[in-house]
Amino acid sequence: MHILVTNDDGVQAPGLLALAQEMRKLGKVTVFAPDKNWSASGHVKTMERPLRVKETFLADGTSAFMSDGAPSDCVALPLLGLIEEQIDLVVSGINPNANIGHDVTYSGTVTAAMEAVIAGVKGIAISLDSPEGHAGALDYSCAASIARRVAEKVIADGLPVGVVLNVNVPYLIEVELKGFMITRQGLRVYRDALDERVDPRGKPYYWIGGEAPTGIVEDGTDFGALAQGYVSITPLQLDLTHYKAMDVLKNWKF
Repeated sequence: MHILVTNDDGVQAPGLLALAQEMRKLGKVTVFAPDKNWSASGHVKTMERPLRVKETFLADGTSAFMSDGAPSDCVALPLLGLIEEQIDLVVSGINPNANIGHDVTYSGTVTAAMEAVIAGVKGIAISLDSPEGHAGALDYSCAASIARRVAEKVIADGLPVGVVLNVNVPYLIEVELKGFMITRQGLRVYRDALDERVDPRGKPYYWIGGEAPTGIVEDGTDFGALAQGYVSITPLQLDLTHYKAMDVLKNWKF
């Protein structure tokens, strides 16, 4: 079993290290991640410039590859042949914040796993629902253990074609978890605000700021499961077609 571990927070992120260490219990691990933070980068693939790849070392002394490309590039490059040995599974994470609802379209963590599925390789995204305003280092041990357990099931039972698993883990110790829940995407509530400022030369510039997003607690959703202390596992499909809307649009007269 050969597992590719990646993320969108950068190759030295502590969540990546925790994930790689846990995945090594299942087989050979290759770490291939961005050389900087690409959070909220979405599904990016670099086409207009060359990509650089360097070998580096993680905090535990194990080797890893880093690229100046996006998270999706860090999956595409090894799957296209930069890593000669066949890759059986891609696990992306551990993101320090939950990726729920509409977050999945922004998330480099999730879209890196989607890149694997596009290439015909099983993909899992792992995120930790850390508390807002948490001070100090995060404890990734529970999320890493959950990632291993989910990966074990995927290795044993497989996944339907075109499906990526989006896994979100409450910020609890493992014995406090209520269990696992198969969920649908919930409704994320964004509270973005435009912050306009002026630079020293008198020219305007902008930040997209605002308060942290929340969500609507509803049974059966990713947000609802986390609020109840469950690990949320949402099977996402790459086919974004709204089939009911197709029936309506077919009645349009052009």
